[in-house]
Amino acid sequence: MIKVDNCLISEDVIEKSFACNVLACKGVCCIEGDAGAPLEKEEIDIISQNLETIKTEMDETGLALLKEEGFAEKDPFDQMDVTTCKENKECVFVVRKDGILNCAIEIANKKNDFGFPKPLSCHLYPIRIDKYSEYYALNYHRWSICADACNKGAADDIKVYQFAQHALERKFGEQWYKDLEKAAKEYFNK
Repeated sequence: MIKVDNCLISEDVIEKSFACNVLACKGVCCIEGDAGAPLEKEEIDIISQNLETIKTEMDETGLALLKEEGFAEKDPFDQMDVTTCKENKECVFVVRKDGILNCAIEIANKKNDFGFPKPLSCHLYPIRIDKYSEYYALNYHRWSICADACNKGAADDIKVYQFAQHALERKFGEQWYKDLEKAAKEYFNK
């Protein structure tokens, strides 16, 4: 484990390669899984405040589900807030463009810049964060549907933490990320 401030980071986050290859996977991570994307309370508030703008980018199925069930629900397993999912397991915010799954939140934010690119859990992927009373644990989540991303990361020499730089800065700050880079460099120079 590597320690940066109150965060314990698994070596896999530093060692393993990853660079999302949406042209290969078609955004299937927005469908697969047993629940929607985890949401923090603040994220629910931000989405609510920008929902009218986001709705302009949603498809008919997503809009119908939004009207019936809203955009957030409780995961039945751990009672965590997650995005509502369509019957075929797609996140309520998924839209298809040219055969690739995209996020209506991300599209709306790019057009209107309301400061919320997408839920942090999506932005951080493949890093998963667990919060404990006194620290955060950052782990690399391996998923077979991301094999192309691992190959692309290896080919482009991009490590998991480098791929997730903007999301990590969003969560912990720019100085924290610089400290992580320093710790990674020290780790590789052992």
